[in-house]
Amino acid sequence: MSATAVLDAALTAAPHIRVEPMTVHIGAEIHGIDLARPLSAAETTAVRAAVLRWKVVFFREQALDHSSHVRLAEQFGDPTPGHVVFGGDTKHPAIYSIAKFRKANNRVRQGLRVWSGWHADITAAINPPAFSILRGDIVPPYGGDTQWTNLAVAFEKLAPSLQRWLETLNGIHQFDPPGKVSGNAAYDEIVSKRTMISSHPMVTVHPETGEKVLYISPAFLRRIDGMASNESQPVLHMLWEHAVMPEFTVRFRWAPGSVAFWDNRATAHLAPRDIFDSDFDRQFYRVTLAGSVPTGIDGRASRAIEGEPIESLAQLA
Repeated sequence: MSATAVLDAALTAAPHIRVEPMTVHIGAEIHGIDLARPLSAAETTAVRAAVLRWKVVFFREQALDHSSHVRLAEQFGDPTPGHVVFGGDTKHPAIYSIAKFRKANNRVRQGLRVWSGWHADITAAINPPAFSILRGDIVPPYGGDTQWTNLAVAFEKLAPSLQRWLETLNGIHQFDPPGKVSGNAAYDEIVSKRTMISSHPMVTVHPETGEKVLYISPAFLRRIDGMASNESQPVLHMLWEHAVMPEFTVRFRWAPGSVAFWDNRATAHLAPRDIFDSDFDRQFYRVTLAGSVPTGIDGRASRAIEGEPIESLAQLA
């Protein structure tokens, strides 16, 4: 059954929920549901079906705090630590704070490309997160939009001959921890040891929808496995540019109480840069849900080169 048919059936069982698509290929707003209270089985099924169909869905005017944010996430999977490297909130370890730092104003902007900053979360791990749920707390009156792109459609729109070649390849995804980040020597020492490197199929099969996905997170993908950097970089540049074409993307304007829920296995997203050119504050919070090891179309699994799998908080307990 197609993702559209699954969603239609789920909405029949939850007729009070309204799903409004935002673009042809990705993104929908969901109305008629209060995320701060426990969801019914029909509501959970409908929201999950909408995420799988539209890749990212959005909710407005939701009154979530840390506790209800985590409870919401737990209805769709097992939360991970807020960030596999940097940790999470002391009281709510699944919560990761995403704030605006003034020092970002000093970032070097030379060399930015159209794909710069686009990423799927933590694809350098052998088992990247399946879903992410982000809520806006302090939201600028304008600016600070986030964008997502549909990597399943991006693959579908490639030439068949290129598709067949990419299906045979793996990509090396890598995360290199930054240097000193806190001034706390013990914490910085822990962070410095969290390098992660994995070899993932360039084309993965989505574990729930069966779609083929162009698995090319620009921020983490370093090179094509088995190729020298100078050989793989032109290919990667072409694929990254293709993957973020406007027709595959959606742009979301946040407001206080807005929530975004996306499928990390089939999308990449871009955090805003324009906020660093303003005096507005911006404070968001994210919870991620544990994922599985990606597989290619021939069933081959990703391979860990360095680093440990991401464990859920339940596994760490």
